[in-house]
Amino acid sequence: MSTDAHTDDPLHRYTPLQASEEPYAEDVLAGLRADAAQIIARYPQKRSALLPLLHLVQSVDGYVTGRGVDLCAELLDLTRAEVSGVATFYTQYKRHPNGEYTVGVCTNTLCAVLGGDQIFDEVSEHLGIGHDETTPDGKITLERVECNAACDFAPVVMANWEFFDNQTPESTKKLVDDLRSGAPVAPTRGASRVCTFKQVSRMLAGFEDGLADEGVGAGPASLEGLRIARERGWTAPSPEGSTKDTATDEEKDA
Repeated sequence: MSTDAHTDDPLHRYTPLQASEEPYAEDVLAGLRADAAQIIARYPQKRSALLPLLHLVQSVDGYVTGRGVDLCAELLDLTRAEVSGVATFYTQYKRHPNGEYTVGVCTNTLCAVLGGDQIFDEVSEHLGIGHDETTPDGKITLERVECNAACDFAPVVMANWEFFDNQTPESTKKLVDDLRSGAPVAPTRGASRVCTFKQVSRMLAGFEDGLADEGVGAGPASLEGLRIARERGWTAPSPEGSTKDTATDEEKDA
């Protein structure tokens, strides 16, 4: 799962947060405050809890609402401007209602030349939406994203930050169709299923979903260099001046 990242995309930078004057229902607010107390307790300075608290707001509202900003400011003794400044800097915080599934197509250099641009264009036409737009049924928000740190599996698509490797326009169109229909969808690596945007936001707020140890963490392409090194008996050089034998038993037997 990727970490928060910021972008210089003018559309993101200048899209204002949507106001939300409707207060939280009493039971919802009580739950938010209880969860927030757990998050804040993890930090020596409570203002450090702002990033996970914004994810917590998204896990309830589906995006960063005005009322969510107000709650974060109150709980952390920050100004509304300080909270809004952070919420409008990172792309994982949404400024308007987001789809149940965020589908991000990597169009950075390697993915782009291997077909990422074509994937985005065809899926955009297939769904009838552009970057940071959501299908009328509220299921899919499509994004053109920067590097997902999985270049050995290019072109890569992510659904709520779960990896779908070695994609094509056809496989990605099937992915979004399955997500919209409610069909079971499993990523190439990682968890056994794709969680909803709100579920993932709660996990990013620091509440485990129990899926962290499921599935394959690294695929064959990522491990190919290690396989070749072991096959040829290569080992990492010792630190300068060190006489310690760093070879593993397996490497010694090779």
